[in-house]
Amino acid sequence: MAKENSFVAQIADIETDFAQWYTDVVLKTKLVDYGPVKGTMVIRPYGYAVWENIQKEFNVRFHECGYENAYFPLLIPMSFMTKEAEHVEGFAPEVAVVTHAGGEKLAEPLCIRPTSETIIGTMFGKWIESWRDLPLRENQWANVMRWEKTTRPFLRTSEFLWQEGHSVFGAAEEAEAETQKMLGVYEEFAKTCLSMPVLTGIKTEKEKFAGAVATYGMEAMMHDGKSLQSGTSHYLGQNFSQAFDIKFTDKDGSQKYGYTMSFGVSTRLIGALIMTHGDERGLVMPPVVAPVQAVIVPIAAKKEGVLEACRALKETLCTAGVRVVLDDSDNSPGWKFNEWEMKGVPVRIELGPRDLEAGKMTVARRDTLEKCELTLAGAAEGVKSLLHEIAVHMYDKAKARMESRIVNAESLEGLLDGVNGGNFVRAGWCGCRACEDKVKEFAQATSRVLDKNHTAKTCLVCGKKAVSTVFFARAY
Repeated sequence: MAKENSFVAQIADIETDFAQWYTDVVLKTKLVDYGPVKGTMVIRPYGYAVWENIQKEFNVRFHECGYENAYFPLLIPMSFMTKEAEHVEGFAPEVAVVTHAGGEKLAEPLCIRPTSETIIGTMFGKWIESWRDLPLRENQWANVMRWEKTTRPFLRTSEFLWQEGHSVFGAAEEAEAETQKMLGVYEEFAKTCLSMPVLTGIKTEKEKFAGAVATYGMEAMMHDGKSLQSGTSHYLGQNFSQAFDIKFTDKDGSQKYGYTMSFGVSTRLIGALIMTHGDERGLVMPPVVAPVQAVIVPIAAKKEGVLEACRALKETLCTAGVRVVLDDSDNSPGWKFNEWEMKGVPVRIELGPRDLEAGKMTVARRDTLEKCELTLAGAAEGVKSLLHEIAVHMYDKAKARMESRIVNAESLEGLLDGVNGGNFVRAGWCGCRACEDKVKEFAQATSRVLDKNHTAKTCLVCGKKAVSTVFFARAY
């Protein structure tokens, strides 16, 4: 694809080399840089601002659901990890272990948390005594470490940031309901804040969280047709309660184990929004989480009154709650247009002598690259309305694209054709692990979530009666 200028030419073509396009974009827009330790990333201010906006939006939602933020230790005694056998087996290949500290060998090795069910379960067991202590809901924003072999910024790194919520209930149905409720919170957030459509549903036994009774996932389609697991919610039953002695005295005086659940998303969401919305010019930021929602570019800045008007406009937008930047650098307007387009800023405002004379401002949308005029007198209302319109349009566009790339298959060959074409493939499955493994072996695709809204007749592998309909895809 031809580039219009040398600035945009610094990124690879999104259609012919998507992987390189992604790497170019995250580095050149200064979202991240590579850390000195293999597999780690340094989240730069522009990237961290996205994460802060994600945190802000989620905190509102979590607090409405009764969660309070807390913090638990990074280091976990190895003995905690071994209490829940399935959990430790699932995370063993990824766990980093501390064996020495202060110049001496530790009496017990310490794990750097890959997730916190064990340490939080231990503390919940200490804090919960009575049915009056339930439900207990806590959330933490933290870093975790999973020693990944193949890494890519935001998508899969050895250390990453995330949110993990944990709760305890007195009854199984309450914990199960909370598991699905928090998945719904994730789905609403993806739509409202990331303008990102997702598929949600329960995962197969093979794909569930280690130690869970059931895992529910949220899958998003990336530009290249691959799936990205963007959030999970786990019903843990009494597996961790029994391992970590989370008991309570019920109203009848009897001692019972609680029922637990957990849920989490990570900085992987930033990778998701990049690969869902990005284009040949770079990032396209969803307005709700964009670090900068509007940029003001002066035209003929040396002309009398232009910079003063731009500063006044910035103040007006700031007061209205718009995250706005005034680019009064000595770079040319064309260079500024390219830079802020690559950074994905939703709205660009051009303001020059002619605009001032007419009492208007020229506004460019990043999502469609279209321009329009808004009155200076109604600048705040006009820009806020446009930001909402952009967010809705981005979601509708991404949803239409995803829905157009969901195909059905009744055989392995049909599934292979589907994933080769960059699609999610919906197919019947008999419930057998061997058939699920065969899909991965034959097509390098995995089950993402079950589709509860469709009923397939036969398994695409063995031809037996299907017990579930599954979305299969290649995934990051």
